[in-house]
Amino acid sequence: MSRIQCMRLHNNEKTFLIWINEEDHTRVISMEKGGNMKRVFDRFCRGLKEVERLIQERGWEFMWNERLGYILTCPSNLGTGLRAGVHVKLPLLSKDPRFSKILDNLRLQKRGTGGVDTAAVGGVFDISNLDRLGQSEVQLVQTVVDGVNYLIECEKRLERGQDIKVPPPIKQFK
Repeated sequence: MSRIQCMRLHNNEKTFLIWINEEDHTRVISMEKGGNMKRVFDRFCRGLKEVERLIQERGWEFMWNERLGYILTCPSNLGTGLRAGVHVKLPLLSKDPRFSKILDNLRLQKRGTGGVDTAAVGGVFDISNLDRLGQSEVQLVQTVVDGVNYLIECEKRLERGQDIKVPPPIKQFK
C-alpha cells in the first residue's frame, strides 16, 4: 500500500500557505494579524491565481462542478471552498444566551482558535462564514466582515452595560 505524501508550502512571511493532501486535497491559506481582511483576501486571490497557473502549465486543473463548485474531500467545503475566519475576543457576548442565535442569523460559525472541535480560550473565537454554497467568495468575506463588526459592537455595548439585539436572519441564498 503506498503512502500519500502531505506537503506544506509557504511564502517567507508565512502569510500565504498551501497544504496538499492533508484534510482537503488542497488547502490555500492567506492570513495575517491586524484585521485587514482586504489585504488578506487580495493576497489569497493573487496566490490562488498563481497556483492555478502553475498547475495548468502541467496540464492539471482543480476539480470543479457547475452545480456544486469546487470538489474537495470535505463535504462542508463544497461550493467556493472559502472559509474566511477572524480571531476575535468576545468574553461577554460569548456568555450571553443569545450568542448562538446571533451567529446563526448572521450566517457565521464559531470554533476555538486551534481549529475544528477546539474550545475557545479566554473568550477568543475563530469566527467564520457558515456557508460555502450559493454566494461568491467576495460575498462570503463581506458576510464575515459585517458580522464580526456587529459582534464587536455587541461586545462593546455589553461592556457599557447596554442591551444587545439579535439581528434579523440573513437569507442563506440570494
